[in-house]
Amino acid sequence: MREIEPSEPDHNIDWFIFISTAVIVAGICVPLILFPEAGARSVSAAYDFVTEKFGVFYIWAGIAALTFLLWLALGRHGRVRLGPEGCRPEYSTFSWAAMLFCGGIGSTILYWGTIEWAYYYQSPPFGEVPGSPAAIQWAMSYPLFHWGMTAWSFYCLPAVAMGHAYHVQNQASLRVSTACRAAIGAHADGVLGRTLDLVFMVGLVGAAATGVGLSAPLITTSITRFADVPEASYMSLVAVLLGTVIFAASVYVGLDRGIRRLSNLNVILALIFLAFVLIAGPTLFLLKASTDSVGFTIQNFIRMNTWTDPLSDSGFVESWTIFYWAWWLALGPFMGIFVSKISRGRTIREMIFGMLGYGSVGCVLFIAVLGNFALHAQLGDLVPVVDILNERGAPAAIAEILASLPSGRWLLPFFAAICLIFMATTYDSASYTLASCATRRLPTDRHPARWNRVFWALSLGLVPITLLILGGLRSLQTAAVVVSLPLILVGILMCVSLVKGLRSAEAAALPPPPDGAPP
Repeated sequence: MREIEPSEPDHNIDWFIFISTAVIVAGICVPLILFPEAGARSVSAAYDFVTEKFGVFYIWAGIAALTFLLWLALGRHGRVRLGPEGCRPEYSTFSWAAMLFCGGIGSTILYWGTIEWAYYYQSPPFGEVPGSPAAIQWAMSYPLFHWGMTAWSFYCLPAVAMGHAYHVQNQASLRVSTACRAAIGAHADGVLGRTLDLVFMVGLVGAAATGVGLSAPLITTSITRFADVPEASYMSLVAVLLGTVIFAASVYVGLDRGIRRLSNLNVILALIFLAFVLIAGPTLFLLKASTDSVGFTIQNFIRMNTWTDPLSDSGFVESWTIFYWAWWLALGPFMGIFVSKISRGRTIREMIFGMLGYGSVGCVLFIAVLGNFALHAQLGDLVPVVDILNERGAPAAIAEILASLPSGRWLLPFFAAICLIFMATTYDSASYTLASCATRRLPTDRHPARWNRVFWALSLGLVPITLLILGGLRSLQTAAVVVSLPLILVGILMCVSLVKGLRSAEAAALPPPPDGAPP
């Protein structure tokens, strides 16, 4: 481990990308803060337009990404190692899995893993009767789908494309444009490449805001429920500011001493938390419900991937599946840059199966334990989860669910601490990624300038504060959906570029023909 992390000098900053992104983010946030009512109407209209007009493309994108990755992993290209011949992984499998999971998920899995089922319980898919056994079955299973392999494919595809461009093709920087270089050629250094990088950076800031905006109220509600004090609106803003300070400090320290250690700590604390809920809660019900929901999800996996609801037009797909795919898609290039940086020495097959496997299994653990415990509390009349959700909101419902455990009140500050660290591990990774994209050249043994990382860490706190002022889940969903639409095209370019790069590297590795042989 390096004690002093080598950083790039200030003159290596891409000031066009840096300043343009900062100006665009400020230009969006300031008017929304000054005119919140008009801003709320605007974001709602934007969400409806994108999901209704372009929703089916997100469904296609999920199917295509998963299919493409399986083709890569199971074929001859899966043996390609990211780095020179003979290089080994820089991080242990545990640390690597912890960093990619914490970086990609954050505390949103604690939020949605506990309460997502309750939305489907009331408004189930496929026209089922709310609260019926069939509705409960889908409510237990759809969260597993939304956090499963198709979702992680949106993260994995950019990671493989960028990892190959950076470690095998020896591209000079970690950017979206460099991952598309084989497809767009010299345009990667021109207007098109700059536009791709700019779209990615603005998209990452918007998508990251969704997670922070969900996490902050969860932290404050858990603390106020524990302390038995009324919750004030400013508390969520304080939580955002506190989280911003933590991940600014972590990203300043760097990958090894900051992000890696924080991720390892967070995974250990989260596993302890899940084990307590499993043992102290209705253990047999949790095991049986988890087994049943996993089996039901596997049986209906293709149906869930292809359902567009063309007849009833219930809005379920637009409100949930398309929102999730848009959110994962918007964060995809960020995870691509971050995971490619920490994956030197691993094969493409290891990378794909590791991300799809560790990521999906980790999410299943949270949903199976927390979601099914919450469902048991509702069905057993221990906590009126649905009523609290509708009257006081999801954070209050989650706090009451956890408080119903033995010594549950004392579990709440521990839960809030995990949320805070989860939020920090995700957004210090995002800050590192933004700083990488705003750096012209980034050799594999170097890191973005520390002040550059800290600047983006502080900037990531601005958009969530804006969305908290606007209020409502729709504002958070819109931030993810709207910024993700152009990234569907970016994903296509990455696929084309990756295939070209793999074939080019394969051809270069062939021995030269013997003298006199026909060309």
